[in-house]
Amino acid sequence: MSTPSGSGPLAGLRVVELAGLAPAPFACMVLADLGADVVQVHKPGSVQTIPGDFLGRNRRSIAIDTRKPEGAELVLRLVERSDVLVEGFRPGVTERLGIGPAQCLARNPRLIYGRMTGWGQDGPLSDRAGHDINYIAVAGALEPLGRAGGPPSFPINLLGDFGGGGLLLALGVLAALYERERSGRGQVVDAAMVDGAALLTTFLHGMRSAGMWQGGRGENMLDGGVPFYDVYEAADGQYVAVGALEEKFYADLVRVLGLQDAPSRNDPANWPELRERIAAAVKTRTRDEWAGLALDTDACLAPVLTPAEAARHPYNAARDSFVDVAGALHPAPAPRFDRTPAAVPTPPVPVGTNTGEVLADMGVADDRIVELRRSGVIG
Repeated sequence: MSTPSGSGPLAGLRVVELAGLAPAPFACMVLADLGADVVQVHKPGSVQTIPGDFLGRNRRSIAIDTRKPEGAELVLRLVERSDVLVEGFRPGVTERLGIGPAQCLARNPRLIYGRMTGWGQDGPLSDRAGHDINYIAVAGALEPLGRAGGPPSFPINLLGDFGGGGLLLALGVLAALYERERSGRGQVVDAAMVDGAALLTTFLHGMRSAGMWQGGRGENMLDGGVPFYDVYEAADGQYVAVGALEEKFYADLVRVLGLQDAPSRNDPANWPELRERIAAAVKTRTRDEWAGLALDTDACLAPVLTPAEAARHPYNAARDSFVDVAGALHPAPAPRFDRTPAAVPTPPVPVGTNTGEVLADMGVADDRIVELRRSGVIG
């Protein structure tokens, strides 16, 4: 099967993605950003859940009704020519469709079969519904977040769907591909968002074990419990982030804020007063004024930017951290490679755009493609 011309360290890798929501598409976006040829399989007549969803960039899209035996057979034929399949359905769904791990690996024993779920492929909750907030709650990643005396504060759906979900799946796929180089065999990758979110808390568990995280929510070093690691409101109602943990960085922060007469931070009894002093000082200038004053220092003071502002920030502009994709700003592919850099992403395409092209590449005759379209197997 031919592949689109592309660049990046994964150029030549062929991935089949059974279209879904959020974490699995993000994993495939990462693979596609780094050069893989990812073919999304949608249902005929479906539309993108979020119009123009950026997670669908860098893909070819085909529309196949996998509920029909002819459709499942087309997916199996596509699998024969691919390295990876990724799906994000509840356990057992692809098996019932005839495109589960056993069926796919029978066609291609070298296939890496990536499975993305919230609760995992087995266990007492494996067949239950859930979303990011539920998964990070059970993983122990939600309870520590928030202010002292307040409820847990959830970080959008970044920890479960994307950090503990999509990125973990992409890593698992790459690890399985590396192992395949030695064994010559494919395998199933079971990526569960609960597992991934729990993995993200490893450092926190280590701090607790060492006695360095003894307080409740919002009462510890990295959760706003200390005045020199927090966010403060500036004169214009915007915020700055302060992270001056080390003594030498805190000394720079004190100089920038003009707080040389502030009480010592080494005595926790001084922290309430110190927090008030920092808050009052920050209130005397705007966010961007403080950012400018701290720019050439190690004060660890940064402006809290909106997503739209981030794309225009001088640092991100200098690094090309955001790129223009068909008139819209996208976060750029990451990480970066010196010999095999990733290309600028291509925009998401309408569902089914590449159906005829991909099937022709598979060797499906033109008259058969017409027949499959008429019968509703493809769109």
